[in-house]
Amino acid sequence: MVGSNFVKAQIFAKEQGILAGVPFVDAICEEVGIKKPTWIFQEGAYLLNASPTNRTSVAVVVGPAKKVLLAERIMLNVLCRCSGVATESHRVRSALAWNGWSGQVVGTRKTTPGFRMVEKYGLLVGGAGTHRYDMSSMVMLKDNHVKLSGQTSSMHDLITKTKKYAGFQFKIEVECQNLDDALNAAHAGADIVMLDNLEPEEAIAAAKELKSAHPNLLIEASGGINSSNAAKYAVPEIDIISMSCLVQGYPIIDFSMKVD
Repeated sequence: MVGSNFVKAQIFAKEQGILAGVPFVDAICEEVGIKKPTWIFQEGAYLLNASPTNRTSVAVVVGPAKKVLLAERIMLNVLCRCSGVATESHRVRSALAWNGWSGQVVGTRKTTPGFRMVEKYGLLVGGAGTHRYDMSSMVMLKDNHVKLSGQTSSMHDLITKTKKYAGFQFKIEVECQNLDDALNAAHAGADIVMLDNLEPEEAIAAAKELKSAHPNLLIEASGGINSSNAAKYAVPEIDIISMSCLVQGYPIIDFSMKVD
């Protein structure tokens, strides 16, 4: 105890992984009226020795008991989830880099409602990209947009109109389910083509043909890609691999808080 109303507590990591979420925990403490924690490890540190039987202290929190306990659960929830995203992102990205792939692994917008900022931030700490933060970050023409534009609209007309309204400052990405659609989108001036829900062999063949015709085109593989099959898409012709599993259904890193 530090004084009659104050306590000192430690936040422990109980699993190996990357520490992520420090700014959010600091903000939670500020919101409830206690000092920011004293961090023993820096953001992005890999907690190599942490385990259930070898808890690793990552931070010390001091403040009135009521306020410390008020902040406890949300601090731990944020750390568990943000560190989980960072750790899984780092694991996937490192495995692909070890195999010689130099492209970018990114998350998607399939984030937890109300928790997007934390999960997108966790991607960055883990070395992955955020893709679009929201729909204002880039123009993406998905299958539903193409259908709603009218059956008589050509891809060229659709992209031309989109560029007119979006302006020069936005890149345009088009979601494509087959090679013909992808070639049409590239010919029409798309900056990025997403090969969506294609099997690895089909995606690679399409990417090679697209790059041959449009060397400066960015190609993204997406849909059904996870840590077990991502390496199959990691070829030089594919620039981006997007994975929903990095922000949806990811394993957490377990943290706890104990009052000294």
